[in-house]
Order: sequence, then C-alpha cells, then structure tokens
Amino acid sequence: MASGWPRHPLLYEINTRIWVRELSADAGRRLTLDTIPVEEIERIAALGCDAIWLMGVWTTGLTAIRLARTDPGLRVDYRRALADLSDGDVIGSPYAVSRYQVSAELGGPAALSSLRAMLAGYGMRLVLDFVPNHTATDHAMLTETPLAYMRGTEDEIARHPEAFYRTRGGLIVAHGRDPYFPAWQDTAQVDYAHRPGRAAMLAQLQTVAAQCDGVRCDMAMLLLPDVIARTWADKLGENWVRESFWTEAVPAVRERHPDFLFIAEAYWEREWDLLQQGFDFAYDKILYDRLLRGDAAGVRAHLAAPPGCRDHLVRFLENHDEPRAAGTFGVPDGFGPALVTLLGPGMRLLHEGQLEGRRTRVPVQLGRRPDEPVDAAVRAFYARVLATLRDPTLRHGTFVPLEVRPAGEGDRTWDSLVAFAWREEGAEGRPCLVVIVNLRPEPAWARVPLGPAGFEPGRAYRLVDRLDGAVYARAGGEACEQGLFVGLRARQSHVLTVETE
Repeated sequence: MASGWPRHPLLYEINTRIWVRELSADAGRRLTLDTIPVEEIERIAALGCDAIWLMGVWTTGLTAIRLARTDPGLRVDYRRALADLSDGDVIGSPYAVSRYQVSAELGGPAALSSLRAMLAGYGMRLVLDFVPNHTATDHAMLTETPLAYMRGTEDEIARHPEAFYRTRGGLIVAHGRDPYFPAWQDTAQVDYAHRPGRAAMLAQLQTVAAQCDGVRCDMAMLLLPDVIARTWADKLGENWVRESFWTEAVPAVRERHPDFLFIAEAYWEREWDLLQQGFDFAYDKILYDRLLRGDAAGVRAHLAAPPGCRDHLVRFLENHDEPRAAGTFGVPDGFGPALVTLLGPGMRLLHEGQLEGRRTRVPVQLGRRPDEPVDAAVRAFYARVLATLRDPTLRHGTFVPLEVRPAGEGDRTWDSLVAFAWREEGAEGRPCLVVIVNLRPEPAWARVPLGPAGFEPGRAYRLVDRLDGAVYARAGGEACEQGLFVGLRARQSHVLTVETE
C-alpha cells in the first residue's frame, strides 16, 4: 500500500472535459484547469474526498474524433444521452490517447500542475488515467518506436479490415482489443510480449506519474501474460516475454515516486492477481453485480473475504462505464447498496453527478451532457452518509463483517440482510458504527451478534441512526449473546453510531 494514503480512501471521479465546459458556461468565459473557481475546489473538498480522478485530460487526436463522429453504433448511444446532438458535441474517446500531455483546450501541462497544487492545499491528491493496452492510431510512438506495436500482415488486413489498419508510413498494425469484444478502431495495440513495447510504455507511464499522485490503469488485466497469450497467441512467437509488465513497471515508478498509488480497472475475477503484482486497489465488479441482483448472501460472503484482498478493492455503484446508480438501483428505495459501497472497506469511488441523482449515462466521446434536475432526496441521503464517513475510524479503523441469524424458528427473511461494523483499530478497539441493510423488496427480521464489533456484555449502549435520527437503548449482554434484534421494512437500512451509557 502506498504510504501517506488513508487505508480506506474516498475517490471522486470527474469527467474533466464536461466539467470545465459547464464551469465555463457558469462563469461566462473560457476556463482552463488553472482557472477553476476556488469555490468549486472547496465544494469538492467539503465532501471529504481524499483524491480527485480527472478522467479525460490527455490529448485526443483528430483521427479518434473523426471515427467517434462517424461510427453508427456510437451515434445511437450519443442520441440516447443527447436528443439535440451535433457533431461539435463529439470530441473523441479520452481512451484513445494521442499524447500523455494535457490537451490545449484544458490549458496544457502548466494548468494541470497549478490545479494539482491547489488540490494539495485542500488535502486532496490527483489521480489520472493511464491506458496501457493501446494508444491512439496517431500516437508519436508509431513513428518513433514502431516495434512497440502488434503488427499485422497483408493477408490479415485483407481478411479482417476491422481489426487492423495501415499507418501513414505503410505499417500494418493491429487495433487494440480484448479477447471477448471487437477491436477498438480508434486505437493501436501495444505489443507487451516483446521488449520494445514494454520499454516504450514504461516511459509513457513515467511521464504520467510525474504529473499526478496516482493512476487508474485502464483494463489492467489485459496485460497479464495468460490474457496476452489468449488474445494474440498466433502472433507471439516462441521467445515472448512471459513475465507481467506490472511486476516491472510498479517498482520502477515507485523508485521515483515512493508514495504513488496504483488502481487497476479489472474484470474476470483477476483482481487478486493484480494486487499481488503491486496494485494498491482493484475494481470490485463482483460486489457491484451482487448488489445489482440483490444477492445479500453473496455480498455477505464477499465482505467476509480475507482483508488482504477485501480491503484493497474499489467499491462503486457507478462510474463512466456503468449506468447511473439513481436509475439502476432505484431512488429512494435502493439506497442500501450505496451504504455498502461507501461505508464498507476499501477505496470508495463516487462519480460526479451521483450525489445529485443524475440518471443519464453520457458516452465518454461526448463533451456535453443534458441538463438534469437535482434529486433532493438523493442529495440529502448522500449528505448524511458523507457526514458519517468523516469519522476517522472509517478511514483508518478495523472493518468487521457481522453474522446475520434468523430472528425466529422457520423465518428465512434474515437472508435478505447484510450487516457489518467498524471499530477502533486494535484488539480492544471500541465499537463506532453498525450498518444493517435490507437488499430485498420485502420486510426482514434478524438477530445480529455484536460481540465481534467490540460490544461487551456488561455495558449499556445507545445506538443513534444517522439516517432517520431514531435512538435505541440496548444492553450489551443481549447484543452479544442473542444478537441485536432488527426488523427492517423493504429495502430499509440502519446506520447506527455507537455510544456507551
């Protein structure tokens, strides 16, 4: 784990290009990263964020913009988000990077450096994207280091023109892809099976690391050797490098930047592999999917995993790739999943617009989004949760998954509940917070033993619900032995701060 970061940090993702555009409209003048109003930085800092992830700061080339504007399938997605779409709204994918330099529209490198210093003044770090699997089709590496790319043949480009392209210099290069989906035609695939590609991309990564405090590595599992073999088996030859790029790259970056943080976008249950190779945190899509299904038993099992993995996963209900949470999980009945992701262990990821209840997922190729009214119920809910998250125990304390037991013989409703607690660090750490969530649309009753959370039989406790203000007086003996009795309405939750009497 990178030193200097909280054990369980809060990360706030911002679609940078849309953010700056909207702030410019509000200001009545063109803004860049170095002229973001201080009031906006103070607003974000007041949320309690430990870091901001500025998504989409790098330079996107003209080829990627042209392809984004002419792809029929993408245009269908654009119109779902923007009914009054124009070509000017389509500004290309930020994941087809032509240069790891802040785009001129955002103010360039000096503007980013100024904003980073401002964030640091408010106790926040800066996270940026690194897209390791591929570059844009017009990246300078294609002329400077052509051996860094996965090359194709005349036969391959003739048979699969969607998967290969010809550069201006006449080289045939594969488009970036993963084993399960068609190629991304605005990208060029880097060859990690041989030294030139690895060396070139390590240099790019070092360039990124000099400009921020951490990186979110896009589709990081695509660089694992077995995935490379499965995707490109017929192009590797016998003497390809079978060691993971990450075991080389992470130490190299930390040699220059010891406190640097690595976040892996990861799928296919490869999170643990990437954590073992040096990443501090990895995406937790498993939890997302189980919450979406209302699979309380699966969520309980997931939160009971060994801390070495569990506490290093990124919990989210939405990001730029996933649908907006307010529409997907429901408002206000579906607030329980947000409590699991924000008050559980690991890195908590919030997506700009989530706190206001936005419902339109905007494709990353767009530079504008529709106006949407603020959902007052969503905003009030998140304000209460973020206030709870200010307790330092939830950043540095001990997470305790709790057992859920039947409230009575033959009752199965308990299986709809997820329960966990936080206590101060150490064997004698006092209990601080108990969270109980009903993930199902039916009432549920249960007993939840609180001894593992630090409750003691000889004490009396006062439990204050941060969601509705209700106060419960409970004896430690019953809470530890039979377990705290709870009865929850459909999708109701308790967030109980613990006081001793």
